[in-house]
Parts: sequence; structure tokens; C-alpha cells
Amino acid sequence: MKLVLDAAAGDFGLSPNIEGAIQAANELGVQLLLVGPAAEVSSQLNSRGVASGDQRFEVIDAPDVIGMGEDPVAACRAKPRSSVMVSAELVASGRAEGLISVGNSGATMVAALWHLKRLPGVLRPAIAVAVPTERGMTLLLDGGANTECKPWHLLQFAVMGTIYAQRVMGVAKPKVGVLSVGEEDSKGNDLVREAIPLLRAAPVAFHGAVEGRDLAAGTVDVVVCDGFTGNIAVKLIEGTASAIFSFLKAEIHSGPLNKLGGLLLRGAFARLKKRMSYDEYGGAPLLGVGGTVIIAHGKSNAKAVANAIRTAKRLIETGVNEAIKSSIEQMKVNLESPKVQIS
Repeated sequence: MKLVLDAAAGDFGLSPNIEGAIQAANELGVQLLLVGPAAEVSSQLNSRGVASGDQRFEVIDAPDVIGMGEDPVAACRAKPRSSVMVSAELVASGRAEGLISVGNSGATMVAALWHLKRLPGVLRPAIAVAVPTERGMTLLLDGGANTECKPWHLLQFAVMGTIYAQRVMGVAKPKVGVLSVGEEDSKGNDLVREAIPLLRAAPVAFHGAVEGRDLAAGTVDVVVCDGFTGNIAVKLIEGTASAIFSFLKAEIHSGPLNKLGGLLLRGAFARLKKRMSYDEYGGAPLLGVGGTVIIAHGKSNAKAVANAIRTAKRLIETGVNEAIKSSIEQMKVNLESPKVQIS
């Protein structure tokens, strides 16, 4: 399997991307197209003992990089030879089967839509974020691709999320909830209230409306919402986890007895940190585009990059895009009526 890595992107530049690529090539047996300034990428590989003729890697020159703070649309137009744009071109042309980027998530989405387009019938792509919960993992989408949504967008998110949960997360019959301010159908904004009847009629196991606390509790396997709400929820979870670990660290170092207790619980704390870390979850797939695209955290280290590559490989092997395409087409036929129009 051949995948393309936007090697120049992210908060820390080439180093963790190259290290993660080498780790993935060693563990997963994939071939990687590494996109970025060719001389610098080659130098990074050579400095890590990778010979210039190593068939696992191919360096593709891309002189520009889209920064994390740049406007996605404007930057993609102004920098057609940026690493993320070149990476998307490589997938669109068939030279690679999937794209992984730790860079500007908006630019990755724009590049994907520009070159890979949407899957037939998909109205909006969605970022699917795996959230650690009391019961395991819950998939939240949209995690930030669409700040404004219509009810039928949430309907498609539910279908795409169900397929991902089944094929990648191994959940036989995923329960789906829509994020709201209460469990009753009458609560929530217009988007939530109008989406509920569509979700009840959809080919998914719809549980109903769920609240923010249900996300952490793992009440359902898939949670759908607009990207504005979803991105805030994800960032809040990340920030809360970080704050809790900071609080614990401060308390442990506040006295000798606490230090002793911390030492005894060191293994438990390490396991908890691993469970909460985005490094372990391999980035978030952009579901609904005509190719496999993984958007990883901008602060990804080598382990996170390798796991993002692992996730891309898993999506391709399990046929997620083919299943989404088929399900969306069937759903449109089943649900089209004078009252329910998927358009």
C-alpha cells in the first residue's frame, strides 16, 4: 500500500513527521511518498540512517507550506505547490491511496475537496474525532469541517459515522445520538429538532438526543453535531484532560506523603495519560471525500504520526469509502419523499 504524508506540515515541522514515517514503514509495511522541500526531507531521512535508494520512501518536492494560521482557501489558491496541495494531487492521480497531514486542518479539507471532490451523494464531508469515554471510544462528527449545518447534513454524518464505527472501531451495531442541551426531542435548537425525525427514519440505530455529559460517559457510539459545536466539544475535552493532569501533578508534588502516593500510582497515571492522549488515536478521518484523508493534531509527535498512517491503512483495508458511497446512494432512494428531501 502506498500512502502520501504531508511531511512539511504541523507545528514542529519535518522532524516528527519523518520519524513517524520511518516508524510506520517499519511496523506496517507501507510505502510512503514524503512531500515537502526535497533537499530537507532527504537530509532528514539520511540523518536517521535511511539510504537514498530505500524503496519504502519516495521524496516529492513541494517548496511551499501552508501555515497553521493562514486562511485555508486563500492559502490553497496562492500556494498550489504547497505540501498539502501536492499531497492531495498525488492521491487524486492514483499515485497514492491515502493522505495524512498534521497541518492546517482547513487547508487539508480544502485541498481534499479541490482535488478529490466529494463521494457521490455526499453533501458535506465531516471530520470524525475519536473521543475517549468511560466505556471506550465514541466517534464525534463533525469535529470542525462545517461550522454551519442543515439537518440533512447531520443525517449523512450519522450514516458515515456508523460505517466507520462498524468497520474501523469494530462496533457491530453502533448507537447514534445527536448532541443537544437535553434528552427530550423538544429541546435543542432548530438544527437538532429538525434533524431528529430524519435520524429516526435513517438506516442507523438512533438513540435520540444526548447531552455533553453523555459524550464523556460513552452513552452512544456515534455523536453527530455541527462542526462549530463539535470542535468546541473536542477542544474542551482536550483542555480539561490537560488541566486535570496538571492539577494532579501539582497535588502530588505538594508534600512528601502525596509524592509517595504518586509514586505508588505512577503506573495507573501512565495508563490514564495514554488513554486520554491523542497520540494513540491516529488522527481524525475526513469522511465523505473521494479518497482516504487523515487530519492529525498539529502538535503530533512521531508516535501520533505513525498512528495516523496506521488509521489511513485501516480505512483503506476495510473499504470505508466504498461502504459510505453505497449507503448514501441507498439512503437517498429510501428517504426521498415530498417531506424528506436529501438535497
